[in-house]
Amino acid sequence: MFVVTLTYTAPAERVDAVRGEHRDWLDQHVASGLLLVAGPQVPRTGGVFIVSSKLDREALTAVLEDDPFKIHGVADYAIVEFEATKINPALVDLV
Repeated sequence: MFVVTLTYTAPAERVDAVRGEHRDWLDQHVASGLLLVAGPQVPRTGGVFIVSSKLDREALTAVLEDDPFKIHGVADYAIVEFEATKINPALVDLV
């Protein structure tokens, strides 16, 4: 599995200008089951995604390249891969 942190690299006005496209991108990947959780950091300096194990790091990197935040150059990403060894029973089918 992966945890992806997104850090804004542009002023809030530029981020806000593409937020709608980014949210559409998020909706697509939540619906596919790829993104399990996504949301803004507090304070709002970026975001966090928890990603299923349905793909490898290379494929995840390719997916992130299609995020409007990446396309418009308003965010950078850090990917942390981990092995989920303790899983809440309610989440077993998701990971």
